[in-house]
Amino acid sequence: MENVGKSVTFACGLIFFRTVFSLFEALSGRGLFMTRNIFKGMAPAMVTPFGDDGTVDYEALRRLTEFQLSEGADFLCILCTTSETPCLTFEEKAEIKRTIVDVNKGRVPVLMGCGGNNTRAVVEELLSGDFRGIDGILSVCPYYNKPSQEGLYQHFKTIAKASPLPMVLYNVPGRTGVNMSAETTVRLATDCENIVAIKEAAGKLEQADDIIKHKPEGFDVLSGDDALTFPMVAGGAAGAISVIGNALPRQVSRMIRYEFKGEYEPARRIHHAFTELYSLLFVDGNPAGVKALLSEMGMIKNNLRLPLVPTRITTREKMAGILKRLTV
Repeated sequence: MENVGKSVTFACGLIFFRTVFSLFEALSGRGLFMTRNIFKGMAPAMVTPFGDDGTVDYEALRRLTEFQLSEGADFLCILCTTSETPCLTFEEKAEIKRTIVDVNKGRVPVLMGCGGNNTRAVVEELLSGDFRGIDGILSVCPYYNKPSQEGLYQHFKTIAKASPLPMVLYNVPGRTGVNMSAETTVRLATDCENIVAIKEAAGKLEQADDIIKHKPEGFDVLSGDDALTFPMVAGGAAGAISVIGNALPRQVSRMIRYEFKGEYEPARRIHHAFTELYSLLFVDGNPAGVKALLSEMGMIKNNLRLPLVPTRITTREKMAGILKRLTV
């Protein structure tokens, strides 16, 4: 009888645990052990400095990384669009990653680009890659082959299953030719526990707002458009992956932190101080604009890899004039 009593007690305990687990899972929307987003605040979409001979300037990269850390970057986004990754070799990407990780030494989270339009190839990269010192991956919507919304969902769901790290989606239809809808984003965020955020760069405030409104707990929206960072954070975004942040990390970080505290007037002043720069940075393509700005600051040389070329002299002169006048 004693053994029977113990069995009944154990069974009741197991039923109770399962009931509590199911209730918590239902309430959370993403399960008991959901992954929460650690990529909040401001991250630069880091450029890749090149020397006059066209090789990667690792000394300048170390200097730029330390500059970001000392000027208040909350996390780093590496090997992304602004890094000119399509024109980097496998060996260069590996050394860039090692260099930045070495300088960072775990001070802030590091988000690394890992995406493409061949689902199987991305999965293989995730299964075989070296992710030491990396805290998450940024994966862009498949480009050129223009999948449907169901194709986007299945692509990212497959990648999420293979990823050893938390994953941030990247929606940038101006480059990929396809816009991932708010509905698809929320569906992925709900179904895949390790998909923790999206870098939303569709240029549509209403789409970002729709994601923020319907997203599950633990999932965040990050601005991918510098000109929209102020209104997106005001509307509930968790920060930005910023191009202008390469050159002005302290100011962009401060703007976002003001907004987090509900101090919108000083944040608005910083935003308005950058209004003209937002346009100039992209008028001749990215990262041509921000590389010219960094060159004016003496941080890197104004070199890009073909097919990208430096920004026009007139654009550079306008940006240099604004830089001199900035008081924020």
